[in-house]
Amino acid sequence: MRLFHTSDWHLGQSLHGQERDFEHACFLDWLLGQLHLRQPDALLIAGDVFDTVNPPVKAQERLYDFIVKAHEQQPKLDIVMIAGNHDSGSRIELPAPLMRRLRTHALGRVHWLDDGQLDVERLLIPLTNARGKVTAWCLALPFLRPAEVTGLQLGDDYLQGITRVHQQLIAAAQARQRKDQALIAISHAHMAGGAVSEDSERSLIIGNAEALPAKLFDKAISYVALGHLHKPQKVNREDRIRYSGSPIPLSFAEVNYPHQVLEVTFDGAALASVEARPVPRAVPLQRIGPAPLNEVLTQLADLPAVDLLDDPNRQPWLEVRVVLNEPQPDLRQQIETALHAKAVRLIRIGAEYAGRTADDEGPAFVELAQMTPQDLFNRAWAQAYGDPADEQTLADFALLLQDVQHEEEQP
Repeated sequence: MRLFHTSDWHLGQSLHGQERDFEHACFLDWLLGQLHLRQPDALLIAGDVFDTVNPPVKAQERLYDFIVKAHEQQPKLDIVMIAGNHDSGSRIELPAPLMRRLRTHALGRVHWLDDGQLDVERLLIPLTNARGKVTAWCLALPFLRPAEVTGLQLGDDYLQGITRVHQQLIAAAQARQRKDQALIAISHAHMAGGAVSEDSERSLIIGNAEALPAKLFDKAISYVALGHLHKPQKVNREDRIRYSGSPIPLSFAEVNYPHQVLEVTFDGAALASVEARPVPRAVPLQRIGPAPLNEVLTQLADLPAVDLLDDPNRQPWLEVRVVLNEPQPDLRQQIETALHAKAVRLIRIGAEYAGRTADDEGPAFVELAQMTPQDLFNRAWAQAYGDPADEQTLADFALLLQDVQHEEEQP
């Protein structure tokens, strides 16, 4: 059998206040074309489908329109979609009864039975080939929040709770597995050793519990389709455990990432091959600087002029970074004047002062939108008490943050 592995669509995302709907629409159109061309048996979407727990209506329409078109195009295609840490689990599952009619399985949470056992039935999904034969079992593991895997009956240790989920689900899958059927896990998590894009990947939990060990996935699992980290990568150099990465750059830190969808092929239960299908970039992200203001203005002057025949939606997003020796009150005006009639869209100007080091006195410029809740907490704690917060305090804050994010998801 053959499947596509993708993740971290972040539908509804905005970049410094500019919506990305056009780019997402281009990606989804391209993906439909690839599904038609390659005819995989399944499509796995490994979480962070939306950018926020309350996504814009347009973003939801994009998702459901894509699912309907994919089903109309390939009625036998199985789609498995899980919630990530940016998603609301309940929102992802809300239309699940309707989506099952389109061979789409939406999993947002794990449930526990009265006897303390994991409800594995809803997390095990048969995947079929073109002839309708079950050729694999998909183990669906949406992002596991502490409130879902700890508690009165389950204990208070987050990692132990996650381990319990994996062990029970893998055991149930092995009990169902028949000869030549692959076991394929789809999960949204930060695995130990993964390379993180700090600008756009929300920390899952503070401390060592953030990065999960790859040994959670038994060798019986033929392939693990991961979401959360936006840079495509293997975990521990294992071909079978991979992040597909995001399909578009979600911040300027991701400009050089190879955005892709993975095509994964199995020979019976064995992993046969993994091939990258590069996603065309509908809108470039362009950076100028950091450089002195005169150099920046020269580079801006060299940018191409607007061509009235070109689609303005495809003009690059531009970030300008300037190194200053002294304050420039009219900095924005100078840059905007230099960009007049240029075929770019300015979305951010960053300024820093030459010669400044981290040890200099006085507050450094910080852009609030680029700071995580953990960053803000650390700064507030240090200002109030003079020293950085200790590990236990950071862990307690992480649990409180998870509780707040969980409450935001409730319909």
